[in-house]
Amino acid sequence: MKILTQTGKSLLDIYNRDSQVHKKSVSDKVRQIIEDVRLDGDEAVLKYTKKFDGVKLTAKDLRVPEGEISAAFQNITNDFVDNLKMIIKNVTTFYKTQRQRPCFVKADEGVILKETIQPLESVGIYIPAGTAPLVSTVYMTVIPAKVAGVKRIVIMTPPNKNGQVNPYVLAVANLLKVNEIYKVGGAQAIAALALGTKTVPRVHKVVGPGNIYVTEAKRQVFGFVDIDMLAGPSELAIIANRCSNPDFVAADMEGQIEHLGGLAVLISTSKQLLKQLRNRVPSGYGVYAKNMDEAIEIANKIAPEHLEIMTNNPNVIAKKIVNAGAIFLGPYSPTALGDYAAGPSHVLPTMGSAKYFSGLGTDHFVKKSHVISYSKKALDKVKDAIIQIATLEGLNKHSESIKVRFK
Repeated sequence: MKILTQTGKSLLDIYNRDSQVHKKSVSDKVRQIIEDVRLDGDEAVLKYTKKFDGVKLTAKDLRVPEGEISAAFQNITNDFVDNLKMIIKNVTTFYKTQRQRPCFVKADEGVILKETIQPLESVGIYIPAGTAPLVSTVYMTVIPAKVAGVKRIVIMTPPNKNGQVNPYVLAVANLLKVNEIYKVGGAQAIAALALGTKTVPRVHKVVGPGNIYVTEAKRQVFGFVDIDMLAGPSELAIIANRCSNPDFVAADMEGQIEHLGGLAVLISTSKQLLKQLRNRVPSGYGVYAKNMDEAIEIANKIAPEHLEIMTNNPNVIAKKIVNAGAIFLGPYSPTALGDYAAGPSHVLPTMGSAKYFSGLGTDHFVKKSHVISYSKKALDKVKDAIIQIATLEGLNKHSESIKVRFK
């Protein structure tokens, strides 16, 4: 573990960390892929699938057929299905309580203001499959979309060298009643979802984690579609003191570093704990805080994806945390619990974006419309103000649209 000073450059680099998606080389390559998909559709998707995934497909092979989805269950165990049903119940229960209710305001006589909430019609979900497919990301993204009411959910995931999709990914998707699955990965998958091809109809929003090319593609197609967030490598910060179990802290930091490019930072008021873990977690970082208020300040500046509070009074500290994707309280709430089974989605803001982004939820899959209803009497009360401001702005036809109703 590298011990950082609060005024040192390394800690400032963590505070100001930024995603690699802004590298010009990545940006230029992704821009070319998106342009090729825009112009050539399926042909470009197939070209890049062969180039990057090493598998040659035809357009009719892109969508996973029902037979391949059904066959996936032959390759998984019954206990996996039972465990998955338990996890699906946990995640679904959490998001059913999160559903928003439309607001309704009767402001005055003859005035009704309200907001309607409608689910998005279609959503594309990217499921990474690099060194190992992220099976858990299927239910962590699909369930909040389904609870929100999205009717058409599309999964994009890279094929293996044999042109197949991982059977566990297919089984989870099938149990969640998602059967529109395409064997496409990388920036070309995001471009196909955003722009549409002959084989892949476009969607209204793209969500899900991915590598720097996937993330850069999401950034570039934003505007053609909505996106959830721009996610970088996974991260964990831990607030700990002399009461914290060093074995738990070490295990959780090592688990985070297991992710490619993962960041793990221990913020502790205990010099002894930092000394104990210095050689146990060589790829992590440690920061000494002279008191808990200082530890909280450091954590808020880092704005981590995951924040574990392993002190004897974690709830008290959590009330002062304003920047974190997910907060884990106490010694028996490790990050892995949130990654797989607790309920809230593990798709969370990284790279300090927890200062302004939230973890994936049902609100990511709905859109709102304002509804305004005035009677003639109510409009009469505000007409002079509207006419005055419209006239100041030089929009005389706006003024006339009010005046005509009182002639």
